[in-house]
Amino acid sequence: AMAATAEQEQQQFYLLLGNLLSPDNAVRKQAEEAYENIPGQSKITFLLQAIRNTAAAEEARQMAAVLLRRLLSSAFEEVYPALSPDDQTSIKSGLLLIIQLETQSSMRKKICDIVAELARNLIDEDGNNQWPEVLKFLFDSVSSQNVGLREAALHIFWNFPGIFGNQQQHYLEVIKRMLVQCMQDQEHPSIKTLSARAAAAFVLANEHNLPLLKHFADLLPGILQAVNDSCYQNDDSVLKSLVEIADSVPKYLRPHLEPTLQLSLKLCADASLSNMQRQLALEVIVTLSETAAAMLRRHTNIVAQAIPQMLAMMVDLEEDEDWANADELDDDDFDSNAVAGESALDRMACGLGGKLVLPMIKEHIMQMLQNPDWKYRHAGLMALSAIGEGCHQQMEGILNEIVNFVLLFLQDPHPRVRYAACNAIGQMATDFAPGFQKKFHEKASTALLQTMEDQGNQRVQAHAAAALINFTEDCPKSLLIPYLDNLVKHLHSTMVIKLQELIQKGTKLVLEQVVTSIASVADTAEEKFVPYYDLFMPSLKHIVENAVQKELRLLRGKTIECISLIGLAVGKEKFMQDASDVMQLLLKTQTDFSDLEDDDPQISYMISAWARMCKILGKEFQQYLPVVMGPLMKTASIKPEVALLDTQDMENMSDDDGWEFVNLGDQQSFGIKTAGLEEKATACQMLVCYAKELKEGFVEYTEQVVKLMVPLLKFYFHDDILLMNSTSMPLLLECARVRGPEYLTQMWHFMCDALIKAIGTEPDSDVLSEIMHSFAKCIEVMGDGCLNNEHFEELGGILKGKLEEHFKNQELRQVKRQDEDYDEQVEESLQDE
Repeated sequence: AMAATAEQEQQQFYLLLGNLLSPDNAVRKQAEEAYENIPGQSKITFLLQAIRNTAAAEEARQMAAVLLRRLLSSAFEEVYPALSPDDQTSIKSGLLLIIQLETQSSMRKKICDIVAELARNLIDEDGNNQWPEVLKFLFDSVSSQNVGLREAALHIFWNFPGIFGNQQQHYLEVIKRMLVQCMQDQEHPSIKTLSARAAAAFVLANEHNLPLLKHFADLLPGILQAVNDSCYQNDDSVLKSLVEIADSVPKYLRPHLEPTLQLSLKLCADASLSNMQRQLALEVIVTLSETAAAMLRRHTNIVAQAIPQMLAMMVDLEEDEDWANADELDDDDFDSNAVAGESALDRMACGLGGKLVLPMIKEHIMQMLQNPDWKYRHAGLMALSAIGEGCHQQMEGILNEIVNFVLLFLQDPHPRVRYAACNAIGQMATDFAPGFQKKFHEKASTALLQTMEDQGNQRVQAHAAAALINFTEDCPKSLLIPYLDNLVKHLHSTMVIKLQELIQKGTKLVLEQVVTSIASVADTAEEKFVPYYDLFMPSLKHIVENAVQKELRLLRGKTIECISLIGLAVGKEKFMQDASDVMQLLLKTQTDFSDLEDDDPQISYMISAWARMCKILGKEFQQYLPVVMGPLMKTASIKPEVALLDTQDMENMSDDDGWEFVNLGDQQSFGIKTAGLEEKATACQMLVCYAKELKEGFVEYTEQVVKLMVPLLKFYFHDDILLMNSTSMPLLLECARVRGPEYLTQMWHFMCDALIKAIGTEPDSDVLSEIMHSFAKCIEVMGDGCLNNEHFEELGGILKGKLEEHFKNQELRQVKRQDEDYDEQVEESLQDE
């Protein structure tokens, strides 16, 4: 009877596996809950049974393999040690047996992943591998006649290169011999590819072991050969490994740097390969310009050949009939060559410095700008925008001729070239501010205003308005005043025309930018904007009242921003006539807030507008707090989705789902979903603003805000959030003063430990200095006696560590000066440090 029930349970488990794969959300959710509720040890039994059962459906077996690997990865301590020694042994030998019997290659890989995961967890504190059989299995399999077993051994080693534990040094020669032998396997491309990836993984896992890197230097030619061969078999996995090496252990490439760079150039230039592969090949060179600039600067010939490659990618544009009047800003396909080339150029100029890059690229750009084909002129102007930051010093000297030349292209016959010229002007206005504004205020503003009236081409108009924003944002007030009248006139007439178009045709692209341009002008002009207030305010209020359709959300958000910025610019007296109307409009949006979707762009504009209203109205704003604080706390409390992933999971998740990854080494990464993070940062900023402006008027809320903010001091996913939280601490103490010393002390105790911990763990020096500053401010507020002996000891230890680190960094800088690639640019960056 026992066996019968076990059989039934296993059958039910197969049904469950099927449901976990169901396309129907409800079915899947229910199955996930049921799976979660099975105790860990039973899970292992069921999953292994399913993996063993070759008669079961392929999908179900694969799913079981993935689940078992995840279980060992996330809950090893809870599940495995509790099994009896016999069960542990049978799992270990069972897995190795399944690999030998498995005929299906993708299933075999998944089981190898389980073995690697188990081995990773079975290396003890002292580096002893508690599973000696797995090492024997590796040695037997890698020299087996059976290709499947050779693949399995390499796959396990690739997944967990630390598998030898403290025996690694002892087996080093054997490991090297095995890898070399496999990389020379001419009959089986899969073995060549896998062994090259395994060799790369081993190098990455031992990045700090210099003797080992030297010893393994002669494996690099084999890896490069595999990069080349695998690319032409439509597999870019080895090329990705090369990018990782360039990123983490560039020194490993030094003995064979020339062939590495030549190969990357060759692949990048080969139009028969996919865009993705060509971009990855370029990425090797670009990454090296960031991680090993001095080493790369010795190979100027390669840099000189790489630049035309990037420019050629930037010319790879499509003709698009509807471009000029598209009303949606479709994100330029981010995987396009043009976008990749531009970003590569930007990074390379920043990495290698303008001294090297500008002379190499200048002639190319000049030629492109004279080309009759619009794509070349477009690419030339975009290239000019891209190198501004990296070539800052060198371009400053010739900025005059550059700007005069670029301004000519605002009259180019092709709209996309005019667009690119707007882009270059806007970018330079930011990169070279405020010098740019001082030298070219007249020429640039006149030309942009003219371009903004290019009626037949919405995209060009919108981009001219956007460039105008960059220009006015960094423009000293005194320079703007003489043009204010003319600027405002143009912006007003464009706004009126575009409002008509919105009503007649529903187009909004230019209007969105113009509204922001108006805001930016008001922000810079401040009280000088008062005479124009009545010209704009009625129309802006009209937009907020009437632009309620979903596709107008962004316009409405930007208009709310514009109104609040104008209010701040002209001051309370002038704004008071509209203040209550505007507050009512905001409150109405706020009460419909619960209907807004989470990704609604209005949310962040609203939150910022409230804070500006608070600055304008001062104490009178207090009455609105009950309405404002709800959504604000909700946004500030967004919990981002985070996940600990291994390489396997990562391959199924891409950045474009809004995930960002931090590599933790050892094939593991930490993923965080970035959606909502910006909003969270804005919301934290607003809370700080309210505490600062309203002081004791904010006292009702200090407690909930402190409870929210203090845990966020550990929030290392977003620097701004961390900064805001540390800034808020002394302000919140100020607010809470009204409630008497006892309440204040309680609040301080809640903050103090977290602040000290944050000082001890924050890696970013800019953020760290802010946290220290806030801590000092808190101590000023609290006065003598606010720290006890434990606090002093902990702080003393941390500060001693910081000082020691400072001196250690000085020594490291000396070491870099002894490096064979040391040059004057290295010295410059050491000075910056």
